[in-house]
Amino acid sequence: MAITQAAERAALNKLIDYLDEKPEERIPQVMDLIDKIVPASVFPEQRSAFRDAIDRRSNWYELIMKVFDLNPQMRSRLLKTLIVDANLLAWPQQQKAREREQCNIPWAILLDPTSACNLRCTGCWAAEYGHALNLSYEDICSIIEQGRKLGCHIYIYTGGEPLVRKADLIHICENYPDCAFLCFTNATLIDDAFCQDMVRVANFVPAISAEGTEATTDARRGKGTYAKIMHAMELLRAYKLPFGISACWTKANADAIASEAYFDWMIDQGALFCWFFHYMPVGKGSPASLMPTVEQREHMYRFVREMRSKKPLFTMDFQNDGEFVGGCIAGGRRYLHINAAGDVEPCVFIHYSNVNIHDVSLLEALKSPLFTAYYEGQPFNENHLQPCPMLENPEILGNLVRKTGAHGTDLVEPESPEELRAKTEGRAAEWRPVAERLWQDESDELYRKRHDPYQGMDSVEIEKFERLGRDVAAEKEATFTRRHQVSK
Repeated sequence: MAITQAAERAALNKLIDYLDEKPEERIPQVMDLIDKIVPASVFPEQRSAFRDAIDRRSNWYELIMKVFDLNPQMRSRLLKTLIVDANLLAWPQQQKAREREQCNIPWAILLDPTSACNLRCTGCWAAEYGHALNLSYEDICSIIEQGRKLGCHIYIYTGGEPLVRKADLIHICENYPDCAFLCFTNATLIDDAFCQDMVRVANFVPAISAEGTEATTDARRGKGTYAKIMHAMELLRAYKLPFGISACWTKANADAIASEAYFDWMIDQGALFCWFFHYMPVGKGSPASLMPTVEQREHMYRFVREMRSKKPLFTMDFQNDGEFVGGCIAGGRRYLHINAAGDVEPCVFIHYSNVNIHDVSLLEALKSPLFTAYYEGQPFNENHLQPCPMLENPEILGNLVRKTGAHGTDLVEPESPEELRAKTEGRAAEWRPVAERLWQDESDELYRKRHDPYQGMDSVEIEKFERLGRDVAAEKEATFTRRHQVSK
């Protein structure tokens, strides 16, 4: 770490300590200091939204205060890792790497420690222990070491059931205290000892799969599973540990998930966030019939936004929120996925690759033909409510695979892009006019911001915005020039 960055890290960590002592009183002061230390180009919109939440004492303010009610033995360390190491310091380093390497550099890396699972859920591809694929402890550490050099300090475990490897995962948390680790889990392996480990390492956060009632959960996952999930959340609450919910919404459960009762249930259980995933019919055994209807998707689009205005719960909807992140975030633009066999995939739902992490470095993977095609092709649709090259633009994925020579990496049975397209193109055609109508909705705040970026700003704020815009434009021009010279 450079001396200047070390000094910046120390200063920001002191601010976290100062804030942690009296958060309600000191948040506004700390934000003023952060604005002086951190360049204006680092998360400007997020910082503005944070200030707005503080000023209005909104539901977001209530959520912020919940964070400061977490276990005091680990709270300050988690905030330092997540806010300082993984974002404020990491983002400029990632930007420099993007300029230097002329490729996508991820904000987060998803990886599967194992394809094994302790449950045998209906329709799931996870393997039994004896037939599982695994990334070794050394593999995972190597990925993290390489990622840190590029500025990536957020690692997300998927599977299989990652907590089958919980001893290794806790040891990795100990090795990399400047990284934050999120884990998608069925929660049945969370026990008292593991909660104590989470307090001790202070950089591990579970996202619990919880999408239905006791009857529907046990019918799919096995008798008693729901009770184990509820017990895990009870333990996490008792230790005042942060956790969230992961919810896949399908045609069968979309109406139940898009309900105020479900949001209230998550909040009552102690969840701080929920990640919503649109069902993807990926894999030969995954039926298109489970895809939410167009009407359900539009309802979800509107309902999540409504809940954000009044519920103390951070939510991300990974199809309907494309307008907040500029479309598709896969292919390393903001994240990538490495499966348990080591295949480096653009997305957890795109089971195609032409490199394996056992054969190439992480940077070489990011510069491989398929990832380069993502880098050059994003966004895949100017309407960011149609972000995905598979779900909303199904003709694109086949072109990418053919152009780059990528092969199928599904761990059960590889599926051709043509087979996958046959399942998604009908729904894509149905969604297109709805997406266009929503994208052109003049009453929508984001529409107004796209067409009037100065909305609500005073003259000083406008000058700052224009200066930042000029800096970004100059940076893009320099990047284009360098890329053109390299191509020559």
